[in-house]
Amino acid sequence: MAGYTHAQDEHLKRLRRIEGQIRGLQRMVEDDKYCIDILTQVSAATRALQSFSLGLLDEHLAHCVVDAAKKGGPEAEEKVREASEAIARLVRS
Repeated sequence: MAGYTHAQDEHLKRLRRIEGQIRGLQRMVEDDKYCIDILTQVSAATRALQSFSLGLLDEHLAHCVVDAAKKGGPEAEEKVREASEAIARLVRS
């Protein structure tokens, strides 16, 4: 079971809001809106995705990584490595 399963509905709701933001960006381009206004909305959508990502990472650490660490062994090492790589990707983005 994924660490986010308990909040799946909430996560889907947030992703739908972000999807709406992206559709809004498409409409802004179609309507020839001012570049700075579009960039402002891009920034808002980016922050929303970053916030979602950090929440999901937090849940992964609290559930998947902690459970694997309790068991120990190669699975624990793998989960820590995965989490570390995910954090690195988020920092680079």
